[in-house]
Amino acid sequence: MKMRMLFAVVAIAALPSAALAEGDAEKGEKVFKKCKACHVVDEAKNRVGPHLVNIVGRKVASVEDYKYSDAMTAKGAEGLVWDEASLDAFLAKPKDFVPGTKMTFGGLSKPEDRADLIAYLASKAQ
Repeated sequence: MKMRMLFAVVAIAALPSAALAEGDAEKGEKVFKKCKACHVVDEAKNRVGPHLVNIVGRKVASVEDYKYSDAMTAKGAEGLVWDEASLDAFLAKPKDFVPGTKMTFGGLSKPEDRADLIAYLASKAQ
């Protein structure tokens, strides 16, 4: 009985990751339109925000020649990496995930939009 309970807890804990992995990159490209005033994904060129080339799996605050907020720099110094879970949390409410971030965007409230955007960003790895 305890083993079944443990399995159920582990299975439930894995659901958010599985949902993120199922994002639709084509739909995510449309969601990215909300981001492209400040970010690019096709070249390592910073705008108002840092470029997002190879963001999935990249250490936070690690783009050269970009001036991050002290708060974001501290997250990078802690070793935080932009994986699906951290991107999802940040994209939901940036200022809650990194209080003091320079990013002014309020966030994406729909989990499916975040999953699609993360799938799109992952597809742009070079």
